[in-house]
Amino acid sequence: MATAPCRWQAQASLDHPRTGIGAISAQFTALAELQQEGLIRHLGVSTVSADQIAEAQSIAPVACVQNFYNIANRDDDELIHNLASQGIASAPDHPPSPLPGCCSRSPNMLLIPGTSSVAHLRENVAGPVLALSEADVAELNTIGA
Repeated sequence: MATAPCRWQAQASLDHPRTGIGAISAQFTALAELQQEGLIRHLGVSTVSADQIAEAQSIAPVACVQNFYNIANRDDDELIHNLASQGIASAPDHPPSPLPGCCSRSPNMLLIPGTSSVAHLRENVAGPVLALSEADVAELNTIGA
């Protein structure tokens, strides 16, 4: 009997279903064990609180955090700043538009733009070459403040 080749994932992310509620140690420990076996390179968490990130970090290094964050919802500004100081990437779920505005928020911000249309794909690709003036950034910062 032939076996299918096993593919390893470069990063595995624990997506916690309820933001900031409950322990994640059991699930994150399972991912850390897979990492120790060489099946996963980096670990991330999603939809988590600062306490849950600290809990995960007590088990294994966290490479990336993905939480709900956009131009109108900046509740995680302090968390993103703390992640940056620790060298942990932040990948906003539902990132703000325009994309350069998001990148200007923090140096650890990773964008994962998704799309289902060619026109939106073109906008996403053009995003990094757009430059926002200080006045543009200041105006964007008034949204959700």
